[in-house]
This record gives sequence, C-alpha cells and structure tokens, in this order.
Amino acid sequence: QVQFVESGGDLVQPGGSLRLSCAASGMIFRLYAMGWYRQAPGKQRELVAGIISDTRTNYADSVKGRFTISRDNGKNALYLQMNSLKAEDTAVYYCNTKSPIQSAWGQGTQVTVSS
Repeated sequence: QVQFVESGGDLVQPGGSLRLSCAASGMIFRLYAMGWYRQAPGKQRELVAGIISDTRTNYADSVKGRFTISRDNGKNALYLQMNSLKAEDTAVYYCNTKSPIQSAWGQGTQVTVSS
C-alpha cells in the first residue's frame, strides 16, 4: 500500500531554516503530483506547497517566497526547504499526493518555531 514517512522537523528559532523530507513507497512516485500539508493545533490541515515538476510548483500565500518544494523521482522523495520561519509556521507537516490518499497519511513531522 501507499506509505509516506516524513522527517526533518525540529525546534527552530524565528528566522531559522529547516529542510523536511518525505519518503514514498507503494506507488509509481513520478506519476503523481505531490504536496506538503500542515496542521496547526486547533486548525484544519492545509496544503502549503504542491509540485508536478521542478518548473510546475504552487504555494500558499502564507509561505510564498520562503518555502521551496522539490522532488527526486529517482529516490521517491519529496522535500520542503523552509526559510525565514515564523511562529505561525508551527505545525505538524505531512506529505501526500495533491489529491490526498486518505489511507496514506503518515505520522507527520513536528516543526516548532519559537525563541
């Protein structure tokens, strides 16, 4: 079955950077548009970045210019480079296909931005 395993979350100070990784299995990864999602406490899960290819990406307005999504189809891997982090970026981050596979949500990786 399809499985996503996220990693790279940490506690970081405002203005800092993190790089998240997602390992995908059980699917032909290169055929799918992928996305990074996040869920903050008390809020709904939201899509923050999506990618079809390196030249076809989209971002939520709240992260545009600070986050960069990328993928390595040879490694079945998805990445999210996060710069200039803010307190409001604090959330659990998940990866999934752009049309999410509900049974494939992973544990996510916690990102906490705090001084």
